[in-house]
Amino acid sequence: MSSYAKRLMWPVLVLVALIVINVSVTGFDFIVPHVNDGRLSGAFVNILRRSAPLLLIALGMTLVIATKGIDLSVGAVYAIGAAIACQMIIDAPDQSAAGLIFSAIALALVVTAVIGAWNGTMVAYFGIQPIVATLILMIAGRGIAQLVTGGQIPKVEDSSPFTQLGRGELFTVPLPIVIAVLMLVALALLTRRTALGMLLESVGGNPEASRLAGIRAKGITVLVYLVCGLCAGLAGLIGAANLGSADANNGGLWIELDAILAVVIGGTALLGGRFYLLGTAIGVVIIGTLEDTIINVGLSSQWQFTAKAIVVFVVALLQSPEFRGWILKPFKRRPAAPAPAKEVAAK
Repeated sequence: MSSYAKRLMWPVLVLVALIVINVSVTGFDFIVPHVNDGRLSGAFVNILRRSAPLLLIALGMTLVIATKGIDLSVGAVYAIGAAIACQMIIDAPDQSAAGLIFSAIALALVVTAVIGAWNGTMVAYFGIQPIVATLILMIAGRGIAQLVTGGQIPKVEDSSPFTQLGRGELFTVPLPIVIAVLMLVALALLTRRTALGMLLESVGGNPEASRLAGIRAKGITVLVYLVCGLCAGLAGLIGAANLGSADANNGGLWIELDAILAVVIGGTALLGGRFYLLGTAIGVVIIGTLEDTIINVGLSSQWQFTAKAIVVFVVALLQSPEFRGWILKPFKRRPAAPAPAKEVAAK
């Protein structure tokens, strides 16, 4: 079995275990989807739909972590993207104009991508530690979002096409799921079918060797933070479209922690180097399924954070070769003792 398959095996087993628990409690309706009013629905489909913004952010976070970085500002960037789009739409006389919707989405994505690039520039060119550089924007970002909205919560009309970004469907599949899967496929092709993935792992695994090999590590660092900001902005748009409003205070609050958890569960090490986008996607689904599992088995919502910590702890242990070796050590056969020297000579 390849190292890639080994990394994904344990998160998949944890996800399967959670699904089995839910099916045993609620029946097969949990996993079997059905079409309702021309839209795919069901408990597991709803989990995937709700998890779409987190998946977008976690994918960008995976690339950042692969370069031995971290981005704590994604929740604030989420709020900024949502605030820009919603405020621009409600300020217009006609909230249903297609040109307005396109312009609002484009402006929000451009601004959030520029913010991500700024984070990358602070890290790559100014030499600021990633946790410090992004912590600055994590604190200031929500203030920027409040300035955009004037401290209010802009509400978009339900009739506006913008809301379809979070509530619509494509061939019965909820649009947030389609967008998140397309981003996953695009990033997977970009990093696994081109040299970019190898360069990312090289920069994260051994920065000095990468520099000596002529790799432009600074440019790659800026690029991954830009992508992370873009993903956070897109997640903010989906979240705002689903609610029909932008809350600068609570929109995307602490989503950066769930994104980091998903990356870790998926097998990507925080030390940089090898990364697993598919593993991150599985980690996101585990987090989303876990939240429903807590309710289905009759536990209170206060168990949510504790349960997440337990799952991360279990997956981390299962992924550790040292831990698996320690567990399996009593079951391994000990090699036979060598024959005494006199017996060997007699033979």
